Parts: sequence; structure tokens; C-alpha cells
Amino acid sequence: METLVLLCLLAQTVSGFQLPVVSLSGAAHVPLHSRRSPSRHFFPTRIHSTIAKGEIEIDISKSPVQYECDENVDCTLTPCPEDEGCRTSLDVRIHKTWYNLSGWRKAHPAGSHWIDSYDGRDATEVMDAMHSEKAKEMYKRLPKSDEATSQVLESSTPLDTDVQMNFRKLRTDLEGKGWFEREYLHEFKLITIVSSLFVGAASVADSVPLLSTALLSLAFTNAGWIGHDYMHGVDEFSNKMKMFSSVCGGLGKSWWNDKHNNHHAHTNEMGIDGDMAEGPLLFSYAPDPANDSPMRKIQHFTMPFTFSLLFLLWRFRSLQAVVPAVEEKRPRAKEDLYALMVHYFLLLTFIPVNVWVPAMFMSGLMTAFIVTPTHQSDAFFNDNQEDWVTAQFKSTRNAVLTNPFSTWLWGGMQYQLEHHLFPTMPRSQYPKLKPIIEKFAAENGLEYLESGEVDILRTNWELYRDVAKADPVPGAPAGAYFSLEEKIASA
Repeated sequence: METLVLLCLLAQTVSGFQLPVVSLSGAAHVPLHSRRSPSRHFFPTRIHSTIAKGEIEIDISKSPVQYECDENVDCTLTPCPEDEGCRTSLDVRIHKTWYNLSGWRKAHPAGSHWIDSYDGRDATEVMDAMHSEKAKEMYKRLPKSDEATSQVLESSTPLDTDVQMNFRKLRTDLEGKGWFEREYLHEFKLITIVSSLFVGAASVADSVPLLSTALLSLAFTNAGWIGHDYMHGVDEFSNKMKMFSSVCGGLGKSWWNDKHNNHHAHTNEMGIDGDMAEGPLLFSYAPDPANDSPMRKIQHFTMPFTFSLLFLLWRFRSLQAVVPAVEEKRPRAKEDLYALMVHYFLLLTFIPVNVWVPAMFMSGLMTAFIVTPTHQSDAFFNDNQEDWVTAQFKSTRNAVLTNPFSTWLWGGMQYQLEHHLFPTMPRSQYPKLKPIIEKFAAENGLEYLESGEVDILRTNWELYRDVAKADPVPGAPAGAYFSLEEKIASA
């Protein structure tokens, strides 16, 4: 087991889980400076449109109160701590209105960290994409930003593009036509298949361990896809099934919320998107010399081994995240802990170690081959993307599959673009949604990217090969760990 933990630590950037940790202590609203570095495909943008230092001064001594909000978005003014002073305001635009999220940040049920990077920016598409109708009504109760702050931010924030406005109309139309309703027969079929795989694996674990390993690896992989769909879902059935991946796959909700929401909010943004491999065993782009690794030069050869560590890493991260989540009293964290305990009890009781350990490596390999090429074949960004919709089209590529087994194995991820545009939509809708998105792309001058499954896998390998041969790039992002103080110091 010590060896397994060591492998987890070594491989922590296979679809890496890296959380941006941003300190909000201090007085005035200061700019977060952009992350700039070369990339394979370069789409440079402006820096954060926060209030520039000097444009407006905030005297905390005259503002001794600040907002505190609970999970129901009930916000009250409370005295600022004497030893810390008042928090910096966290201002985000949603549907043309600026809100101060500083009091809501801690109570945000999906984790607070990635909200910080939307400070001084428009977050309409991200808000709509990842929240329920109830949440969309609740945010309107948040405190609005003060008038002076709103004016400065509005003057420096880009206007909504035609693509964004047209996409909002499309979303409204799909919502009105019931596209986000779940098809229960489809869910029953998926759960029946994965349950049969688990039962089959347990039944032959002692008599035919190789067959059991194969069945269990398929079960782990598809339990992950089903759980992924329920984690994203905002319907009542999904809420009841949130712990599916914790129980069946050992992949915890507390960890997933942090990792995956950040990925959807900042897709392919270097140094922020934790799903981009940034060493030491695998790199999606050439690193800064200080963060380089000798393993990079052979990563295209070691890629299958590194990929196989994925589920081991995710399980390790799930266990690592759940206890702090319970201590912080995050929503449903205790359920997550109990669900993970049930998973390991069942696993250790019914499956011998010589089956479930190799099954984890096999499922990690299969999953990594599916999740990495649909983003890494396309644009990487060196800065925040103001037009979230266009960024999804530039950075996401679908896989065209040719047989029923691949269609099932990919678990809906072959429709990665549809998923990124509408993550809360049940995956059963994506095949029907595809022609609608293709039409939207054509009407709005966007390219709809897709490749055959062999081509997309080859392109992904070529990326790792090219990065292996590339020279290090001074100033390349080191990962998503950063602090406000570090940003200011580097200005």
C-alpha cells in the first residue's frame, strides 16, 4: 500500500488535480495579473478586468462591516474582524448585474476557489451552465456591488458578444423544450449493465481472476461516467444519486466538485485548469526550466504507464479531500465520507487484492485515453477567456465512434463539446443535441471540431511527443497554485 501511495504522489498531474488557492485578505481591490506563456495555439486576451489600483480607493477603517452569507444565500452585514479587517470585495457580473460574492464565497457548495478568478469578470455562461433553476433564482438575492465599483468594472469589461447572446437564447429554448429532463429507462439500462459487471467480477474473482479483473475495470470506468453525469445533474434524481461514484468507483463528490467545476469554468487555461498535465511524469505543454522533469523527454513512451495511474490518483485525492470537507461542514461531505467507507468495505470484502489493484490500473488507462484527447488536441489559452462559449468551441473536440462497444465505453464523452456547453444536461440527450450545436456553430462562424477515435488518439500521442522534444519555456505556468500576494509581487 505504501508503494501505491508513492505512485499517487508521483503521478499527481495525470489529468492533474491542482487547486487555485487565493488569499482575499487586504483592503483595496487590486488587479490579478495575467498568466502569460507561449502555447501550441495562442489566443491571447486581456488581463482580469478588476478595479485597477489607484482608480478607486477603499478606506476599510470607514467600512467596519461586511457581508456574510449562508448556503441559502441569506446575507447579513456583520462587523469585520479587528485582526484581519474587511475582505476585499469579490465582484462578478451575471446577466448584466454586478454582485458582491465576497460573503458568499465560503458558503458556495461547490467550493470557493475557482470563483476568485471571475473577480471583475462576466460569469453569466458559467453560472447558467452549472447551476439549477433554484440556484439561478437564489443568486439574485446576493448583495449587489456598490455603485462606484460597478461603474469602474463595467467600463473595463467587454460587452457580451453576439455568440454569447445567441447562446443564451439557445439555452432558454432548450430549457423550455425539456432537454434537461432525465430519461429513466436509459438510466436503468446503464445502472443494470454496470451492476452486472460488478456482480460478475465478484463471482469469478477467485476462480478466474483475469476475467474478474477485466470485468471490474470496465465496471470502474463506467461507474465513473455514470457518476460523472449525476454529479453534474441538477434534477431531483441526480441529487439522490450524487454518491453513486463514491460508492461504486471510490471517486468522492467533495474532491470532484473542486476539481471538475474548475475545469469547466477554465477549460484549457494553462496554470488554472487542473485537468492539464503539468508534470512531473506528463506535460501538456513545455514547462518553465525550474519546473521541468527528466521524464518529460520520454513521456510519449511512458504515457500508457502514466495514464494507468489515473484512477489510483483520483481515489487518493478523493480520500485526501473528504476529511477537510467534513471539518469545513461542506454540504453532503459526511455522506461522501460514509459512501467512500461503504465502497472500500465492499471492495475489500468481496474482491481479492490481486484483482482490484490491476483493475484500477486498467480502468485508469482506459479513462485517461478517453478524457485527455478531447481537449488536448486543440487550443490552449494563456489567459482567462472572456467569451466562455467561443472558448469551448476552440478547446474541445468530439470523437466519432464506429461501434456500439466504443459508444458505451466512452460514456458520453465522445460528445465532449455538447457536454461542456450544457454540463447539467443528461448525457442521453447529447446524440440528439449534436446537429443543433453543429447548426449553431455554422450560424455563428464557429468551427465544430471532431475526429475519428483513431485519429484523435494519435493526435493526443503526437502532442506528448512534440512537448517531449520541445525546449523548456521560461515563464510557462507552473500550475494552478497561486496567491493574490504572489500576483501582486510579480507585477
